[in-house]
Amino acid sequence: MGEEPKFYHKKLGRPSLAPGVYFRCLLIGYFEGIDSERGIAWRSADSLSLRSFLSIPLDENPPDHSTISRTRRLIDLETHHEVFVFVLKLLGEHDLIDGKTIGYDATTLEANAALRSIVRRDTGESYQQFLTKIAKASGIETPTRDDLAKLDKHRKNKGNNDDWQHPHDPDAKITRMKDGRTHLAHKAEHAVDMESGAIVGLTLQGADKGDTTSIIETIVEATSNLRELADDPATQEKINQDWMSEAVADKGYHSNQTLLDMQEMNIRGYISEPDRGRRNWKNKPDEQQAVYANRRRCRGRRGRRLMRSRGELIERSFAHDYETGGMRRTHLRKHNNILKRLLIHTAGFNLALTMRKLYGVGKPRRLQGLILLIWAWVETILSGWEWRWRDREEVETTFAFPRPPALAA
Repeated sequence: MGEEPKFYHKKLGRPSLAPGVYFRCLLIGYFEGIDSERGIAWRSADSLSLRSFLSIPLDENPPDHSTISRTRRLIDLETHHEVFVFVLKLLGEHDLIDGKTIGYDATTLEANAALRSIVRRDTGESYQQFLTKIAKASGIETPTRDDLAKLDKHRKNKGNNDDWQHPHDPDAKITRMKDGRTHLAHKAEHAVDMESGAIVGLTLQGADKGDTTSIIETIVEATSNLRELADDPATQEKINQDWMSEAVADKGYHSNQTLLDMQEMNIRGYISEPDRGRRNWKNKPDEQQAVYANRRRCRGRRGRRLMRSRGELIERSFAHDYETGGMRRTHLRKHNNILKRLLIHTAGFNLALTMRKLYGVGKPRRLQGLILLIWAWVETILSGWEWRWRDREEVETTFAFPRPPALAA
């Protein structure tokens, strides 16, 4: 409560929400798999255990979605980043961050913006108005919807981000999703520790940026976070002294410039190389040396092992954060707002690693069925013994022979 004056007015406005309660509400979003702040507010009001987690008594109302949303806008992005680094330090104290080898990969998040609402950057025309103007210029005085669809079907570069934007979310970019659909989306890129699977860096960028362009920003972010761990007396002896010295990524990140940039940052790259055929290295000795060194490392025993574990560890962070975590489709707009949610979401993922080490269970929802699971095991064992003794009695009864008279006497 002592931090409230930093974010809230002393007299005006609605009753303030303590920053600790606010960040716990966002953690509920991860652990319960809730994507919207409205859903977080409803779940907090419905569950007694979550009321206890938020330290809200029964005679008080939990924060509603508008209070959570307003608090998110008041607390700046740097404070959310400090909470993320604070959780990283907790992982470092439990020896869950090595920091030497970092894996990189990106995924797309569907934006809270409809593709049919895009407008021209230069004139502000909607897509329908733009097509109608083209149809009239081609000689169709009163074009129908079928005429517009036929005209637009074979038009090239019709979804160019340089020409179109969403009026309410200019950060959302037109891109092709993993399932082949075209949507307005954002690009989330993770930097994952290849020893423990912890997320040590997170960036949110335009979905139209290529992997070779976006990785440098993520490397800088991960380096900054690991530097804070290396400078902290509680964690500086826990992480590898050769931290941030190796980078692992798939073939989408392979380029001459990316490998040269990593070489300048003293980072050994293990980046899968796509099949480009025979290449011409004339007047490119530095690029050739960097590409050949990366190729040699990837073909080694360590490189093959890192490539096998890359998909497992990095894709696992995507599955927990965006599939079961419920953030595959965002309900917020603009990168600053979305990144605030994502930072606390990934902090919840990192906390789950600590919980898994301490308690053997990574999410609180798994504890709900733990007692029932143990009781099911006990019942299975008891029923097995019961059937075993019952079958033995039936066998003894079926094959029992009468005793001889002499023995019976």
